[in-house]
Amino acid sequence: MKNVLIVDDEERMVELISLYLKPHGYTIYQANTGIDALHRLTEYKIDLVLLDIMMPDMDGFSTCREIRNQSEVPIIMLTAREQNEDIVKGFKLGADDYITKPFDERVLLARMEALARRVKQMNQDQVFFKGLTWDAERHLVSYKGAPISMTPIEFKLLGLFLKNPEKVFSREHLIQLILGYESNTEGRTIDSHIRNLRDKCRGVNFNIDMFLVTIWGVGYKWKGS
Repeated sequence: MKNVLIVDDEERMVELISLYLKPHGYTIYQANTGIDALHRLTEYKIDLVLLDIMMPDMDGFSTCREIRNQSEVPIIMLTAREQNEDIVKGFKLGADDYITKPFDERVLLARMEALARRVKQMNQDQVFFKGLTWDAERHLVSYKGAPISMTPIEFKLLGLFLKNPEKVFSREHLIQLILGYESNTEGRTIDSHIRNLRDKCRGVNFNIDMFLVTIWGVGYKWKGS
């Protein structure tokens, strides 16, 4: 995750972040508007987007929405103030994380590295978690050797959560990832699949409620790694 696109209309902020990142081996691409950001994503192989919220014409929320319509590139939102409504809105639109300005260089790097680890996990065919096994190649889930029968959607949901610990998924984002961007499925359907997934894991005495938690007003996340 070395190609970073910084999207911010403040030239000084872009230069400051670039100074932070370049000594750590990152290649920096710059966009001053949301439209520029969308063009950069088609021109270059971008591994991570640092996206400011407060921009003229097309703000960070609108830009995030448009990026998600064409790409699953990881996005960290840059917020001027730690306002819960902004954070919730960003997660619902598909952002992966957020950081508040002004920020410490070490915190920014740590957030980026944590996100890189989650992306790497996404490419795994097998995940093991506290006795739980998720095997994509054989399409099997088991807990301490006991098989857990799952529908394809439940299987995909569990794999997504296991590969992305601590990432908050909105219901809308889960629908897009699991069922596709063209799906007309409502959020209540995702809730139903989550409920069935929990029931099946409880049936083999895996304490899923400790890990698959509801983030009220947003969606769900998997706690722990």
